[in-house]
Amino acid sequence: MQRRSPAAASASASPGAVAAAAAAMAPGVGGVEPAVALDQVPRWSDPDQRFHSPSSPTAAGSEALASSFLSFADPLDAAAGGGGHGACRFPVDPEVNSRIYLWRGHPWNLEVDAVVNSTNESLDEAHSSPGLHAAAGPELAEECATLGGCRTGMAKMTNAYDLPARKVIHTVGPKYAVKYHTAAESALSHCYRSCLELLVENGLESIAMGCIYTEAKNYPREPAAHVAIRTVRRFLEKQKDKITAVVFCTISSTDTEIYKRLLPLYFPRDKQEEEMASLKLPADVGDENGEPIIDERKIRIKTLPAEAANSKYAVPVPADIPLSGSGLTRRRNSKLDSYLDPSFMSIIKDPDLRRKEQWEKSAQAKKGFNFAKLLGFGDLGGPALSAAEEYSLHQRYLAKANSLNLSEIAEMKIIYRGGVDSEGRPIMVVVGAHFLLRCLDLERFILYVVKEFEPLIQKPYSIVYFHSAASLQVQPDLGFMKRLQQMLGRKHQRNLQAIYVLHPTLGLRTAILALQLLVDGDVWKKVVYVDRLMQLFRYVPREQLTIPDFVFQHDLEVNGGKGIIVDPRTKHVYQRPSG
Repeated sequence: MQRRSPAAASASASPGAVAAAAAAMAPGVGGVEPAVALDQVPRWSDPDQRFHSPSSPTAAGSEALASSFLSFADPLDAAAGGGGHGACRFPVDPEVNSRIYLWRGHPWNLEVDAVVNSTNESLDEAHSSPGLHAAAGPELAEECATLGGCRTGMAKMTNAYDLPARKVIHTVGPKYAVKYHTAAESALSHCYRSCLELLVENGLESIAMGCIYTEAKNYPREPAAHVAIRTVRRFLEKQKDKITAVVFCTISSTDTEIYKRLLPLYFPRDKQEEEMASLKLPADVGDENGEPIIDERKIRIKTLPAEAANSKYAVPVPADIPLSGSGLTRRRNSKLDSYLDPSFMSIIKDPDLRRKEQWEKSAQAKKGFNFAKLLGFGDLGGPALSAAEEYSLHQRYLAKANSLNLSEIAEMKIIYRGGVDSEGRPIMVVVGAHFLLRCLDLERFILYVVKEFEPLIQKPYSIVYFHSAASLQVQPDLGFMKRLQQMLGRKHQRNLQAIYVLHPTLGLRTAILALQLLVDGDVWKKVVYVDRLMQLFRYVPREQLTIPDFVFQHDLEVNGGKGIIVDPRTKHVYQRPSG
């Protein structure tokens, strides 16, 4: 049984009225919404869907176009500029544009051949697009139960039952994490392509698809929209004779504005939009299918050995090398040739070889005798990282840290910014007694450390560590310290000038000696032991430090009543006289 819209008879309505009706038909709660015919949905190439009038390509029109693109902040601007003023990667194609529609509302209200349902691996009703199963009837859930689930990035088809559409295509979107951004992007692109492939394989021609990402899976809206639109564009370039309509459906004003802003980048309708798209497109727009390009998976063809190049079978290289796709030629450049010499290119390690070496290092470290672990210092058996590997690790953790709210770690006051030391170098303060290992998420703590240290490690700096009363708490082992040092990277190691340790114990001195011998002698030899606060103030002026009250009390206890006294009223500091 299919529902039919009473408004279907009014096909002669003006495009503006239809657009207004479509905008008003936002998803509601309760009641059965009428079915909407495809001819009532605004087509992307319709004149009233444009930001500017195409009939007046004046300077004012160009300014209006530019302001339309720039009226929304683009978080991908930093990655933009890949196109420049060269050949547009998504040129104007009226045939493709005529197949694109933008609709504000649920996709299952449309009279199309197939609608897309974003669901989970079990295809159950609870995790499907809200309202779809209620509109389709109980038979849809019964058929889904017979499909045996669906893998992430794949799609399966069922009947639509009470929906106006003929079929429902179920697909499973990926969970998103910054660390696995490329994998999530590939899976999301495959979701859209799988849906379109199922459509074509079953002889269907029109499809309505909502935003496959979900809030529960944490995929950022705008990057997901880029993936969706460019994947559809690449598919239509190859299969436009088999598909008549692709309807992008949005159910929130945020998604609607994102799609209105991004559609001209991938589906430009005239030369002005095409030129603007070449400036606004991100540098990475995927391969010929819209999927992200992964350098490590590229097929690499190495140059011939020197002996083969000098043999009689060597193929001569012409002086003028034609550029593919153009009538231009490029002159050979001796300076450029020197940079392309195999001996120079061999400096850049092959990704496969680099990964193999890393696996070998890890396996060798595991086989070796772990002396530090035997002494109770923790696992120090991991492989050493190269400078490039440490940099990559640091950048990944920094990106993840900047995307998270780590306020609960900040409130613990384990680390915080101080002033400057006597040499004018910025100070980072670490309070050992605040490091409550039993109630601390170490992974989030590392992210917070990477984020807080990032501004300091760009230039020379120092660390002040209060070990006062810290021996009462369980402290991290040397394996953790080694990992933390790798996260901070070599810039931290190079710019760190001194580590002032107040109130060191015998156990701490032993641990630091182990760090010097087993982890990094260059860094941990910068430790300066300080037994009293007055000694510390020789290196770091008192007014440059925020010191917890228990540190003053501990200073008196460990020094036999000789030390610093703090007035509890005025917080004034003075030295207790001896005797």
